[in-house]
Amino acid sequence: MKAIIPFLIIFLIFSIQEAKTQTKPFEQEVNSLVEKYNKTTWQTGGAVFTGSSSIRMWSTLEKDFPKNAIINTGFGGSQTHELLEYLEELVINFSPSKVFIYEGDNDVNAGKSNNKILEEHHEIISKIKERLPETELYIISAKPSPSRWSLKDTYLKLNEEMRKFCSSQEQVTFIDIWTPMLDKTGNPNPKLFIEDNLHMNSKGYKIWKKAVKPHLK
Repeated sequence: MKAIIPFLIIFLIFSIQEAKTQTKPFEQEVNSLVEKYNKTTWQTGGAVFTGSSSIRMWSTLEKDFPKNAIINTGFGGSQTHELLEYLEELVINFSPSKVFIYEGDNDVNAGKSNNKILEEHHEIISKIKERLPETELYIISAKPSPSRWSLKDTYLKLNEEMRKFCSSQEQVTFIDIWTPMLDKTGNPNPKLFIEDNLHMNSKGYKIWKKAVKPHLK
């Protein structure tokens, strides 16, 4: 019994140390984004684009809107509840005048219900409005990607519910990128995507630019 006790103590010490080193999902990526912008001369009152990898991989975002102060805090394959988790660091601390959000795509793919996605969007919007009451918010619709086309009906329903939700909110606008990304047959245009058939190439982002541009004038 005496020999077991020291072993248990050592085991507990290592377990505690390991738990301390573990991080929340996306914590390191979010910390890197915060550090990146802390080293730059970003200005308040700009436009924050945030959400999942479709925002993160928009590499031409600043060049696409050169007359606007753009901050890109898109991160990984995030879901709506994860943006909610890091809302302070990725949105509120920048005191933007406009916030563009792309979330829900990964949520649907993960099996989350549309009701839950809408509930989390409402919580995000409420928190931003509470801290930044003059800020305008823009919800970008889910995109139609070939790799997730089997979930088409769920995405269409989510987009319609999001559209209705945004119309019921003050200072919240819905941006439809689903329709312009379809080809003449009503399927996702394969020319807009890279090899994984999920993320977009420059042609895909040109469509996003066209959809977003009127809201940045």
